[in-house]
Amino acid sequence: MTQGSILLSIWPKDSNYINDHIYGPAPAMGTHPEPDHPMIGIEIVAPNKIQFPTISPDLYLGVIEGDFSSLDNETQQLLVDACEQDMLYKFPPGNQGDIVGETSLSVPLAAGSAESSPGSTQLGALELLLPVYPDMEVRKLAIRWIRGLTNDELVDYLPQLVVALRHETCENSPLAKFLLDRALRSPRFAHHLFWLLCHSLPGDSPQNCSSETRSKDDPISEVRHHRRLKLLLRALLAICGKSLGDCFLSQQSLVKKLNDIAEEVQKSKESHRLTVLHNSLNQIHKDLHDNPTSLPLSPTLRVKGIEVQTSSYFPSNTLPLKINFIMEDSSVRPAIYKVGDDLQQDMLTLQMIRLMDKLWLNMGLDLRMVAFTCIPTSKLKGMIEMVTKAENAEKNPGGAWFNGRFKDKPIAEWLAKHNPSELEYSRAVQNFTASCAGYCVITYILGICDRHNDNIMLKTSGHLFHIDYGKFLGDAQMDRAPFVLTSDMAYVINGGDRPTERFHHFVDLCCQAFNILRNHRNLFLFLITSSGICRITPESIGYMHKALLPELSNPEAAAYFTRLIEESLKTRFTQFNFFLHNLAQLKFSADNNGGSLLSFVPKTYSMAIDGQLVHVEVVNYRKRYDPDKYYVYVLRVYRKDQRQPMEIQRTYKEFCELHQKLCIYFPLAKLHR
Repeated sequence: MTQGSILLSIWPKDSNYINDHIYGPAPAMGTHPEPDHPMIGIEIVAPNKIQFPTISPDLYLGVIEGDFSSLDNETQQLLVDACEQDMLYKFPPGNQGDIVGETSLSVPLAAGSAESSPGSTQLGALELLLPVYPDMEVRKLAIRWIRGLTNDELVDYLPQLVVALRHETCENSPLAKFLLDRALRSPRFAHHLFWLLCHSLPGDSPQNCSSETRSKDDPISEVRHHRRLKLLLRALLAICGKSLGDCFLSQQSLVKKLNDIAEEVQKSKESHRLTVLHNSLNQIHKDLHDNPTSLPLSPTLRVKGIEVQTSSYFPSNTLPLKINFIMEDSSVRPAIYKVGDDLQQDMLTLQMIRLMDKLWLNMGLDLRMVAFTCIPTSKLKGMIEMVTKAENAEKNPGGAWFNGRFKDKPIAEWLAKHNPSELEYSRAVQNFTASCAGYCVITYILGICDRHNDNIMLKTSGHLFHIDYGKFLGDAQMDRAPFVLTSDMAYVINGGDRPTERFHHFVDLCCQAFNILRNHRNLFLFLITSSGICRITPESIGYMHKALLPELSNPEAAAYFTRLIEESLKTRFTQFNFFLHNLAQLKFSADNNGGSLLSFVPKTYSMAIDGQLVHVEVVNYRKRYDPDKYYVYVLRVYRKDQRQPMEIQRTYKEFCELHQKLCIYFPLAKLHR
């Protein structure tokens, strides 16, 4: 036992507070990030005799396993008090029986059945790692139960397990040992653990930081855990072996170079950005050619270079980089690297989407979901997987929204263009219907808002999916519909503009998917509660709990969701919001391109220098390959005072861009399409 003179740091109140509750053990000695912080000296006098209390064998006499009422009143009250501390168990309010029904994990512990497993599955044991269960024996029991999960299953819950490390009493906890043990058994597990630890720590190489660092933006409740996480990161690198350790360090080096390039592109003038990007990527390409490595997205994604000339950046606020990596089999895999956005929320949302899809598949419901990977590499930095053969609604499928006519056919026409045969189109419609149902349910339950035609994607195979999850769980709710389901989506599902049996099938898919998730609501409430994201509050948890309709039966919930589908279809605000977003995006692009410049002719023409246009006609078309087949149209241009007309070639996409520019600058003109 500790005795003698001890100097203890005095920590501010918020170092142990999570949403106005005191959680977790006291900070360890020597971990305070401020060198000039107040301290207190105490003297602990050694007692003459130390005696631990004995446990009477009659303590559990008369206790029936699983019967809450058989416990003594004091134990019952202790369990109820523990439940009331946790956001998970504040729902639904009711009598003690309701509470215990939601917290079945407490009952076997109190009843002395520590050798049995939780009533539901081993996943239920994850809840015992919440900070309201600080007892070491309880947490050891949780690890014993969790050992039954496979490595791949554990990867699905790894972000929450890393957060749970903060609530352990000591560094050498059963959870820390368990994570290192699994990292030795699975390179994939080790890979994801490595990047979760790196993301939680400051610096490009956090394992090499010699002192506790804290920026002004870091809450002290986060900084106090840095030493513990750094110790685990160093232990992981020490035991993982030379080959895997070298791979981790080479990934860190790649990420640091991408950080520098992204920041340099952000600082550059617009006209120089692409040149700066390509020049910097050339050096990385040479380094990867000499020393191939894996991408942070997955240990199986081995890269040996970069296609520099086809890499670019997105013209959004943070200018994310689009990098085309050359894989070991010489295929090209695009990825996005972002600096300036917090990707924790995207990672959590994608984690829940993957788990929702697994639940559906286990119940025999295949909604053809597309889920991509997002790996935060450090604070406000990270890499995102790009889904190939996909475009957003602003770019192609929803182009007709742009001119304000709100047509019903653009998505159907786009799918027909990419799926010319009847069989291909039928499969694409099936993929669209199933994936649309899945994302209607997901975006409703998670409260994913700020939906517009720039963050709704569509693959040529018909799979629909969403990107950009920066606003969810009612955070800055701007959308006036429960979820995005527009008339042109219904047109694809129905196969026309009239309701058919296909739409009833779509509604049935939505209701089945919704009820499956409702029956596993505690899992998703746990994932959000234990995510460690500061922006998630009790109100956020309450938003999801309310959306899951715990008080309704499955038939009642299905009827409720059917009404939401009807409400979303009747809401014209969604398409109007798409139109406004497109207009804003095009005006933003125009302002950054010198006003009315076209991307394929970045030059300003004048009547005085180039002459007045008199007549333009299409005289021919030609087939081209690059590498896919496409067509160009031959135009003959006549100008005033010029004897010979000029012939130029333009593609259909270039015609569409010209049409959009004309609509912006001449909104009252009746322009044909």
